[in-house]
Amino acid sequence: MEVAAAALAAGCSVRALFLVMDWHGSLAAVVWSYAAFFAFYRVLASASGGRVVATDRLMTLAIATGALLALGALGWLVGFVVLRGLPALRPAFFTQDLSRAGPLNPGGGALHGIIGTLEQVGLATVVAAPVAVLTAVYLNEVGGRLAAVIRFFVDALGGLPSIVAGLLVYTVWIVAERGGFSGAAGSAALVVLMLPTITRTSEEVLRTVPDELREAGLALGAPQWRNVARVVLPAARTGLVTASVLGVARVVGETAPMILTAFGASAVNRNPFHAPQADLPLFVWSLLRQPNSRQIDRAWTGALVLVLLILVLFALARVVSSGGRPRRWARMRR
Repeated sequence: MEVAAAALAAGCSVRALFLVMDWHGSLAAVVWSYAAFFAFYRVLASASGGRVVATDRLMTLAIATGALLALGALGWLVGFVVLRGLPALRPAFFTQDLSRAGPLNPGGGALHGIIGTLEQVGLATVVAAPVAVLTAVYLNEVGGRLAAVIRFFVDALGGLPSIVAGLLVYTVWIVAERGGFSGAAGSAALVVLMLPTITRTSEEVLRTVPDELREAGLALGAPQWRNVARVVLPAARTGLVTASVLGVARVVGETAPMILTAFGASAVNRNPFHAPQADLPLFVWSLLRQPNSRQIDRAWTGALVLVLLILVLFALARVVSSGGRPRRWARMRR
């Protein structure tokens, strides 16, 4: 009842305000209506339940509004990409590249981009995940004078623009060492971007391991390295896997560093250590720049595949993070 009354009062007051001030604009009307609704709802809630109840209801309303805005933006983004990319999605899109497909010709696909993405992200994960987990183990389990310095650099690296990582690899790998553009160079840039995400997440996961487990292992006479390897890491295995998956999801859509390192290609290159290699972000970026409707349709389809890949990774992280829960519920029901 209070919500309906506050909404009615807000609508009437904002309508009168717009008529008097001769204002126009749907977005302005929505913002003013919400602000007026917030004010009227606070007055009504305070009158019926007191100040504490009114504050609690207002905070609940603000949190619900923020969640709805986030879900709405995400739904609009995913829906728009699906509407633009789904019409051109065909089985051939996953089995063909663009080496024999002209800008105006039908057919062609993103096989070269899919293979490049899987290889580049896979190489980056193989390198970054162990290093990041070991760094998190040092920060949380060992510590020492260097812990604060390492944590500072990890935090600073987390705010590093992706283009700077690409410039770093371009300067050291391609220019100084003359390694040339390749998928491995792109993987090196992704490693720089993955390290802070996996390290900080893994450190927080290790903090959730109860100290009683560590004390029990030490009480049995196990050295610290064995205690970490046999007790702490197995207990945090699910969270560490989740941290690695989140690190992959963080970099799988990066485009700026790949322009300077992998460079892109129109044909399949299965060797990431030799010659330029494409990936899905480069596939989308290169095609969207062309003034051709068919190429733009292919780019939107590539964006759809990339979004689906990221959603699958986040869903996988969610499933892994809740591993074992369904079985525990099943045992409880028995």
